[in-house]
Amino acid sequence: MTENREPTFRESVDLMFNRAVSIMDLPPGLEEKIRVCNATYTVRFGVRLRGRIQTFTGYRSVHSEHMEPVKGGIRYALAVNQDEVEALAALMTYKCALVEAPFGGSKGGLCLDPSQYEEHELEQITRRFAYELAKRDLIDPSQNVPAPDMGTGEREMAWIADQYRRMNTSDINASGCVTGKPIHAGGIHGRVEATGRGVQYALQEFFRHPEDIEKAGLEGTLEGKRVIVQGLGNVGYHAAKFLSQEDGARIVAVVERDGALIDDMGLDVEAVRNWISAHHGVSGYADAKYVADGAKVLEMECDILIPAALEGVINVSNADAVQARLIIEAANGPITAGADEILRRKGVVIIPDLYANAGGVTVSYFEWVKNLSHIRFGRMQRRQEEARHQLLVNELERLDRYLGDSWSMTPHFKEKYLRGAGELELVRSGLDDTMRIAYQSMREVWHARDDVTDLRTAAYLVAIDRVALSYREKGL
Repeated sequence: MTENREPTFRESVDLMFNRAVSIMDLPPGLEEKIRVCNATYTVRFGVRLRGRIQTFTGYRSVHSEHMEPVKGGIRYALAVNQDEVEALAALMTYKCALVEAPFGGSKGGLCLDPSQYEEHELEQITRRFAYELAKRDLIDPSQNVPAPDMGTGEREMAWIADQYRRMNTSDINASGCVTGKPIHAGGIHGRVEATGRGVQYALQEFFRHPEDIEKAGLEGTLEGKRVIVQGLGNVGYHAAKFLSQEDGARIVAVVERDGALIDDMGLDVEAVRNWISAHHGVSGYADAKYVADGAKVLEMECDILIPAALEGVINVSNADAVQARLIIEAANGPITAGADEILRRKGVVIIPDLYANAGGVTVSYFEWVKNLSHIRFGRMQRRQEEARHQLLVNELERLDRYLGDSWSMTPHFKEKYLRGAGELELVRSGLDDTMRIAYQSMREVWHARDDVTDLRTAAYLVAIDRVALSYREKGL
């Protein structure tokens, strides 16, 4: 790599990996075993569409099988290529290890622009792609479990699950072959919001530690913090919505492909989202200032910057101009290795992607467990929990009658306390717990070691150490 060339996404992942392993004491050869992808399958298949056969190219990469099944999304985009898929698969390995999801890392992609096809055409393409992968065990509840990614969602996952079931009619665990499915097709409540919700929980945990807040040159809580969100897709939308509605943060700018919207008093996230859905961009939105050069808005002064779209949006050409004190990587690889170095020198705190956007794989793990157990969360214990709470409420009501006007329960306390946790509440609780524990494992390394000056290196150290331990326990 020449000195002035921006590293590719895969090179950035390798550079960050190398930075971490350079201060680890791994057995000879194990570093290489962890770093490289085990295998990448390339498939080219034809589908008859619009009176002719169209050929599509797809990939499925398996980075590490230190734990099985391996896990990772499938994206639909014209820019999909082998290097990108392998880099994303590597990130999945480290991400799963960091949040202690019992999976190896995998990733898939199909080179197409989904907006150019009708729904029935996309179904044909998706089913054929699923067939090509499933017949090679690259979709299987015990070996390889895909999930949604850029350009795919619940609809595509339902098609894949149905295709796998058609090919494996006697597999009782067939629903677990893929996650991110619709609720009626074996999905789980809270999966659509999971990555954005995880970003919120990550920031909440960061702001519980005064020492960390100080490192970022900030103070106080999330209340009133100025936030810029780049990409108001599924992840960016949910992160912005929860931070503004539940934590009191101000979304002062939203950056999209066709420009950006700015409002220092705080944008109405729901209204902006609805406008983008209807008009396919932010241009023309009347209730905020429109800026045609959206990339420049990334350099605007703010407290928190959330890149939530594609990789490489913060790079050596603009990193020095970024004014945010805290960046949380809601997307995969939005900061290149070169930009990361510049930002660290400036003292910017970066909450890295392999932690920050792990909400998706965490709730996918919960969905997979639900599919294998064949029962929804909360079904066994919810009413028992309500009955136990009722005993306490009965005693409080007796005390209320005895003491009269001198004491009474807070309005709506009874209603809230008696409501047992359903699936959504349990999923959110599990995700919150996962994000808290994972952050604490990173910050412990960050603060304990003099040779670790940033959260990304700390995250890689924790993740690589856990992968290495897995391999050593296998006898490698």
